[in-house]
Amino acid sequence: MDTNYLPQPIDTKDVELPEELCQLVEHISKNVHEVWAAKRIVQGWTWGEERDDKLKKHPCLIPYEELPEEEKEFDRSTAVGTLKLILKLGFSINK
Repeated sequence: MDTNYLPQPIDTKDVELPEELCQLVEHISKNVHEVWAAKRIVQGWTWGEERDDKLKKHPCLIPYEELPEEEKEFDRSTAVGTLKLILKLGFSINK
């Protein structure tokens, strides 16, 4: 394992999402959660009150709408970061 790895994400701080893309954030966030949950379930994980890697239990194996706000924020951060990167790289997103 290379312990000298230093992540270098593309800086998107200067990118502001237009309003029409801000509306996509919640849809993408929900889908990010759904993809994560589906993968966990296929791997044998089930809902549990507390996370337990050995027993494959996770409290976030619930519908997105029922997640605590801090968990939703994690998914929103992924969505916003992805949208900003797409714009930073010069792509456009059209409906």
